[in-house]
Amino acid sequence: MVAANQEMAVYCFDTLVAHYTGEEAPPPAFDEGEHPLFVTWKKAVNGGEPRLRGCIGTLEARDIITGFRDYALTSALRDRRFPPIQAKEIPYLECTVSVLADYESGLHYLDWEVGKHGLIIEFTDPDYNARRSATYLPEVAAHEGWTKVEAIDSLMRKAGYNGLITESLRKRIRLTRYQSTLYTMHYGDYVAYLKNTRGEPPAIAGAPKPHH
Repeated sequence: MVAANQEMAVYCFDTLVAHYTGEEAPPPAFDEGEHPLFVTWKKAVNGGEPRLRGCIGTLEARDIITGFRDYALTSALRDRRFPPIQAKEIPYLECTVSVLADYESGLHYLDWEVGKHGLIIEFTDPDYNARRSATYLPEVAAHEGWTKVEAIDSLMRKAGYNGLITESLRKRIRLTRYQSTLYTMHYGDYVAYLKNTRGEPPAIAGAPKPHH
């Protein structure tokens, strides 16, 4: 299994910076292969807890290089929950890359461990007879401090279900659990990486210069 690593996070930053400079991102320094993956951007302001700015990925295996290139931009610019990330925000960002693996069918909606498993739930909305699905990465429930039931109920809302959540409805959920490796890089680490490997910091139009 390929593990998430520093070079994948660098490539996501490179891709986002290149979007604003109009240049080509340098070729990635990691191997090809096909894996499900996610890119998560968070923004820290005034030393506070970093807040989510975008998180999009794919649960299907796809080419990891084009995957990170596409989802670095999609999660930064087209997550419908947030306005697109602007160039001036880049110095405040951190990027987490996730590579997913070990998909397993859960026996029931509680058949998973907080902090270890990501979740995919699928169920039929009884009010509209519509299929609904949603996923959380492994770190989400632990970060939020949720119980398993709270995580499941939150996922049902994320899937677009607005009705009454009952135990009988929870029991009809089809649950798939998975694991992931992840790597988080702050913008400051990215700048340091570029200085060490390329000899210069990134130049971003409209972004404040990094402080030394």
